[in-house]
Amino acid sequence: MNIPTKLYVWAVSVLFAAAGAAHAASKLNVVTSTQDMAALAREIGADKVNIDSIAMGYQDPHFVEPKPSFVLKLQKADILAVVGLQLEIGWLPPLQTQSRNAKIQVGGAGYMDMSQYCQVLEIPTGQVTRAMGDVHPLGNPHYWLDPDNGRRIAKAFVDKFSQADPADAAFFAQRYADFDQRLTAAVKGWEAKMAPYRGRKVITYHRSWPNFCERFGLVVVDYVEPRPGIPPTPSHTLEVINTMKREGIKLILVEPYFDLRTPNSIARGAGGEVAQLMPSVGGVKEITNYFQLFDYDINELVNLFQKVK
Repeated sequence: MNIPTKLYVWAVSVLFAAAGAAHAASKLNVVTSTQDMAALAREIGADKVNIDSIAMGYQDPHFVEPKPSFVLKLQKADILAVVGLQLEIGWLPPLQTQSRNAKIQVGGAGYMDMSQYCQVLEIPTGQVTRAMGDVHPLGNPHYWLDPDNGRRIAKAFVDKFSQADPADAAFFAQRYADFDQRLTAAVKGWEAKMAPYRGRKVITYHRSWPNFCERFGLVVVDYVEPRPGIPPTPSHTLEVINTMKREGIKLILVEPYFDLRTPNSIARGAGGEVAQLMPSVGGVKEITNYFQLFDYDINELVNLFQKVK
């Protein structure tokens, strides 16, 4: 190989390397309001996308303390994916405004309200007032706890990422195909584990579980909260105990951020058990992805159902 040819080959290799580096440097920056949305975004984007979240899985996503670091994340974001249905209304809008990032404002090119792609339950049909507690007027925002909605969310990320980064569209499509296949297989396993307990009645602390319970055949009869977001009262606690005794209910499902004293008291009074389930990825350290979220909760339920018979 003569000198000019060597120089040409070297120049071409440098150009390709530079192009690759430029593409890597231009990765999409995706911020999600919760770790659940981040986990699903990661299933599609993998190492082609920078993904960060704000609320941690062990936090109540209705109440997140705003921090300056959150504004910095949003300033750099190309895409902001939110749960929506007013789940984040108490803390996210001011952060969006302070970021001064036009792309991620409501209606902006990078703003994604994931509820628009999902089946939403418990949509009120009448007038919603404060006397009803913290009722979400647009429907229950805990929709990601149905795997079918997880699939819908993942597909929405495929479309958005491909639109923003056409060069990697085939990669995103392949990631979705793989995720879809793995999720289909996982759902069969989860449904098989829960099949013996379909129709079982349960109590939940908060209205976090309608999608999960509908999907896996559990019937929610009452709540530890007398109304959504309203702390338990002695009279309501007694009513729940009596309901559990009367209907033979043995399990109370409780999220990790609620005080266990009242649920434990109810369980003792009714001869039942408390199941501390995780509504979000990151609720405990061993739940690092969407699949592990269902693995954890379903295994916990099966173990307790076997215990209480």
